Amino acid sequence: MDELLTESGAPREVAALLMGLVDRIGEPELRERQRRAELDIATMGITFTVYSEGENIDRTWPFDIIPRVIPGDEWDQISLGLQQRLWALNRFIDDIYNDQQIIADGVFPAELLDDSANFRPQCRGMHPKFGVWAHISGSDLVRDDDGTMYVLEDNLRVPSGVSYVIENRGVAKRAFAELFQRQRIRPVDGYTDELNRLLTSLAPDSVTGPTLAVLTPGIYNSAYFEHSFLAERMGADLVEGADLVVADDDHVYMKTIGGLERVDVIYRRIDDLFLDPEAFLPDSMLGVPGLMRAWKAGNVALANAPGAGVADDKVVYAWVPDMIRYYLGEEPLIANVPTYRTMYADERKFVIDNIGDLVVKPANESGGYGIVIGNRASSQELADTVRQIEADPRGFVAQPILSLSTVPTLVDVDGAPRVEPRHVDLRPFILTGSYSYVTPGGLTRVALPKGSLVVNSSQGGGSKDTWIIDALYSDSPNAAERDLP
Repeated sequence: MDELLTESGAPREVAALLMGLVDRIGEPELRERQRRAELDIATMGITFTVYSEGENIDRTWPFDIIPRVIPGDEWDQISLGLQQRLWALNRFIDDIYNDQQIIADGVFPAELLDDSANFRPQCRGMHPKFGVWAHISGSDLVRDDDGTMYVLEDNLRVPSGVSYVIENRGVAKRAFAELFQRQRIRPVDGYTDELNRLLTSLAPDSVTGPTLAVLTPGIYNSAYFEHSFLAERMGADLVEGADLVVADDDHVYMKTIGGLERVDVIYRRIDDLFLDPEAFLPDSMLGVPGLMRAWKAGNVALANAPGAGVADDKVVYAWVPDMIRYYLGEEPLIANVPTYRTMYADERKFVIDNIGDLVVKPANESGGYGIVIGNRASSQELADTVRQIEADPRGFVAQPILSLSTVPTLVDVDGAPRVEPRHVDLRPFILTGSYSYVTPGGLTRVALPKGSLVVNSSQGGGSKDTWIIDALYSDSPNAAERDLP
């Protein structure tokens, strides 16, 4: 299914103005606009880092000029489904570190926690403010050939990419200024204000005018561009672990030329295990000794909370619809991809017998690493995957190979510009606190090689701006915010 064009090649209604312009200006002019967009990106220093052969290589952010377009009324339903999903996931995380009632009631299997790579015993007994652990989430969505939108996975630890959502929009506005004048495209640049609002609300109740900090591993991290971007946009301090200290009073302070200054809220972009050498890896040079003590004492807020990754697991993912029913008493508004859990003998046998028709995923990898697509893998790769599954049944899941939707994309064919379909996914960002907020659209990632299903920028993928379009000159608001249940 192509999201912008019908089977006959005619533009869908929501894409009529866009595709009409693309046809009128032709591929050479489109390529010139692409060139100017790439120059904009290079001039502004919009980059990402790829780790290659032990080196960190900064690359210019890959951007395709033709945006993805989604109707506003469809997005409103997707947005509500994502908010519902994150409320349930946060209820689950809070339950798992406390009463574990979902296990006692037989809805979720206790054995999943035994081998969970992201369950943190150090977090037992904690109840973060609002009962929310995953404050900033990125859920990856895919559309199947029949038009159904699915949640492919949930990213609840330190999801990245939202800075590129905002930067892509600025580039697209310059490239297609005439289209922004003729239709209502929902803005995305309010995200950093919403993030600031959320982080401020997490401060200890006794604090007024809290100090916010973004904790980064440093300039060599692949998402450092985003860390600095968000800190600047929010007016927050960008700090590394060495810039912070936990004093004897269990408060966190930032080292400044004027002395120590208290920090009340930390948006951490460091993985759990490196966050505090007192609580986790003792040889971590990235974290802050005593940070967990300060958090447990209620003297600093951490977003996302340590331990949130217990639900960021491709096996746990299979139970999210049950979580929604259990915690909220509702049916899921947006579906999971059907998932086979190889920890169960019958499902494992099905996966092994049909491995050539399935996608096999490691439970805790990210960035597209470790995924085996059955109909594209060699017989040796499939045999190796079977052995890995049999050796570690808890460590894998399998899903059908979806016919991912496509979007027209500008590519070079034998040195000439051509518009051809390419597969895409979508990562919207969800903020959850006393209320929830979903970006209007998100980061559309595109698999640039013909026929590829791999959209990750670290593996050759690109990105597109995502337009959520309401009626021409419409005053329709964004989807209503959902209050804390």
